[in-house]
Amino acid sequence: MPHLDAAYRFARWLTRSPDDADDLVQDAILRAFRGFDSLRGSNVKAWLLTIIRNCYSTSLQQRQRGALVPLPEDDDSQHEALIAEGPGPESMTIQADERRSLDQAMQLLPDEYREILILREIEDMDYREIAQVTDVPIGTVMSRLARARAALKKHWMAQHQDHVHAAP
Repeated sequence: MPHLDAAYRFARWLTRSPDDADDLVQDAILRAFRGFDSLRGSNVKAWLLTIIRNCYSTSLQQRQRGALVPLPEDDDSQHEALIAEGPGPESMTIQADERRSLDQAMQLLPDEYREILILREIEDMDYREIAQVTDVPIGTVMSRLARARAALKKHWMAQHQDHVHAAP
């Protein structure tokens, strides 16, 4: 259970939906409990995130077969700005805008880049752990991470260039 937050964050980034992330984590935790005897090694976090990733891949395949189109999610970040204590409304708005920009830029990345970037930068996993979770060689992890960072920077700069040109 100490890695439940990491599992949810990873699932949230993969699914792009809080409800789908909840379902994905629930499914993965059930599978983890059933397969706990098959755990090899001591890296439980990498093992659990691998299960999350595999459950996500399975759900994607099922969706593609069923041709389901998910409905867009409401953006709840506006409500957070109204009830959060601490920074003022202006800084909260700026932070929310930056978060939305980052989310949009992250969603433009291919899945294999996004998942490696999330595992490295958000979950703070090392290359070996990421290679274990994603089932790719360490060299591939390093090259995808470099490409993901470059693509994210490109998307971020493009978004902010548009804002500069749109300003009065």
